[in-house]
Amino acid sequence: MELSSRITGLLGGGSDGWGVFSRARQMIADGTPVTELTIGEHDIRTASPILQEMHRAAMGGHTGYASVPGTPALRDRVAARVQNRTGVPTTRDNVVITPGGQAALFAAHAATTNPGDTALFIDPYYATYPGTIRGVSAIPKAIPAHASDAFQPRAGEVAAAAPGARSLLINSPNNPTGVVYSRATLEGIADVCKDQNLWLISDEVYDTQVWNGTHLSPRALPDMVERTLVVGSMSKSHAMTGSRCGWIVGPRDAIEHLTNLATHTTYGVPGFIQDAAEFALNQGPSFEAEIAAPFQRRRLLAQEIIGAQNAVSLVPADGAMYLMLDIRSTGMSGEEFAYALLDAHHIAVMPGESFGSAAAGHIRVAMTIKDAAFAAALKTLCRFAEQKSQ
Repeated sequence: MELSSRITGLLGGGSDGWGVFSRARQMIADGTPVTELTIGEHDIRTASPILQEMHRAAMGGHTGYASVPGTPALRDRVAARVQNRTGVPTTRDNVVITPGGQAALFAAHAATTNPGDTALFIDPYYATYPGTIRGVSAIPKAIPAHASDAFQPRAGEVAAAAPGARSLLINSPNNPTGVVYSRATLEGIADVCKDQNLWLISDEVYDTQVWNGTHLSPRALPDMVERTLVVGSMSKSHAMTGSRCGWIVGPRDAIEHLTNLATHTTYGVPGFIQDAAEFALNQGPSFEAEIAAPFQRRRLLAQEIIGAQNAVSLVPADGAMYLMLDIRSTGMSGEEFAYALLDAHHIAVMPGESFGSAAAGHIRVAMTIKDAAFAAALKTLCRFAEQKSQ
C-alpha cells in the first residue's frame, strides 16, 4: 500500500539536516563521550516549583479533557502577557493553546494556506519549517538572507518572492543565527505583507532572550494585527521543552477556526500542563530573565574567545541561545567542518547547511552546557579552525 505524497514528501527528497546530531548520539550510545552543542535544550531542568504545581494540578484531578482552545485562565494569562509586552489589546479570544510551538506552526500554516499555495520563509531557517509547510500540502519557498547583511532579510527580496504567495514565516530572535530583526527590517516586511496581501506568521518563541536591542512583534506595527499570527511557547522562556505547551495569538475569527482544527487533531493540551504553564507565567519577567541569564553570560564568554583569534568570526548574536559562526576561512563547508570536528575532538555542532543554503560555510553552536565546558569546547573549536585555515 502506498502512503500519501504529503507524508513521503515531507523532507522534499533531501536530508532532514540532523546527520551530525544523529552521529553524535550514536557515538554516545556506543560509549564515546561527546560535547553536544547541537540542540536548543537548556542545561537546567524545569524549575521545581513549576513541577510541583503540575503535580498538584494532576493529583487534584485536572487530568481529564481540558478546554480545547485552552483553559480560560491560561488564555487570559497569555493574552495579558502579550498585551503588556506589545501594547496591542489582546484577550483570551485572540489565543489558542497548542501542544508546543511546533504544533502552532503547523496549525498556523493550515489556517493560512490551501493545498498548492506558496508559503514563504526566510533562509536560514529552523530545520522543520519546510517540512511543516509541506505537511499542510503547501509549497515552501525560501527567501535568502545574507551573511553580508548580518542575516537581516531584505524587504526587496521578500517583495520579489511574494507574488502569488499566501503567507510569510519569520523568526526573531532567530534560530539559527541569533539575529534580532531590526525595526526597519520588520517595517519593510510588514509593508510587503500589506502590499501583497500576505498572512505573516511570526515565530517569537525566543522573545525573552534578547541580549542587544529590543524585541518587536510585527503584530504591533500599523495595520498588522488582523493579518498576523504569533507563535509562542513555554519551551525556551521557562525551560519547559518537554511539557509541550505553546500558543497562537491572532484575530478572533482565525482563533475560532484554529480551535476547530484543534478539536479535530490534538484535542487540546492536558489541563495539569496548562495549570503549570499559568503558574510559570505568573512568576513574571524576573523568572524569565533568570532562565535566560546563562545564555547571555555564555554569549559574553564567546565574544571574548572568538575575539582572540582570526579563523572564526561571529555573526552578531543579539538574541536566542545560539551562535552562528563563520568558518569559511577553513575552506570547508559547514557540514564538512562539523563532521571533522566531531571525529577529531568529539564536539558536536550543527552545520549551517542544516538550516538552508544561505548559511553555507557556517556552523550553529548551542550555548547549552555549563560555562566552563562551553568555554573549553569553543576554544578547541577555534584552534581546530585555525589549524584548518593554515
